[in-house]
Amino acid sequence: MEKTTIIAIAGASASGKSLFASTVYQELVAELGGRGIAILAEDAYYRDQSHLSFEQRQLTNYDHPAAFEHELLVEHLEQLRNGQPVDMPQYSYKTHTRTDSTIKVQPGRVIMVEGILLLNDPKLRKLFDISVFMDTPLDVCLLRRVLRDVEERGRSIQSVADQYEETVRPAFFEFILPSKQFADLVVTRGGQNEIAIDLIKSKIRQLLAE
Repeated sequence: MEKTTIIAIAGASASGKSLFASTVYQELVAELGGRGIAILAEDAYYRDQSHLSFEQRQLTNYDHPAAFEHELLVEHLEQLRNGQPVDMPQYSYKTHTRTDSTIKVQPGRVIMVEGILLLNDPKLRKLFDISVFMDTPLDVCLLRRVLRDVEERGRSIQSVADQYEETVRPAFFEFILPSKQFADLVVTRGGQNEIAIDLIKSKIRQLLAE
């Protein structure tokens, strides 16, 4: 069986993880075709909260490791590594729970996964062959988060500010920043760092050519 390489891209919320991962993925798919490369998002593995009222869901700390069903993500990554497709959950930021739909992810020689707390979890870390940490200043992350949550997720500026102060910033210093030590590559300037993007693309090309 061909070896599957799993690449983790971690960092603070709005640090540029998704842009970095999607840029690498899309450029390689355009160059090499979609076969052999797959991508997952840690956000898809937020725990299902359909048993809670909307008001109760709003009280969840979404920046705490307990908010994620990491055990399912571990299971899915192991399945992909064993050549089996998985049904990745889909999560709604507006309803704060999973939707009824899933996305079929096919196994590949290279699997990329991006998320804030990937390097915080020892069981996940054991699965990663390459770990990347997006090192973006917190003030930049906050500005990006405000724009994203207001424009894309229907949030008010006040609610974004409250959440940032109460959970996002504390969680960054407690869980996310300490996980930086486990990264093989620390990337500045987020998804706009073309040198880092080219490095990862080159590595993936090498892996696919082996």
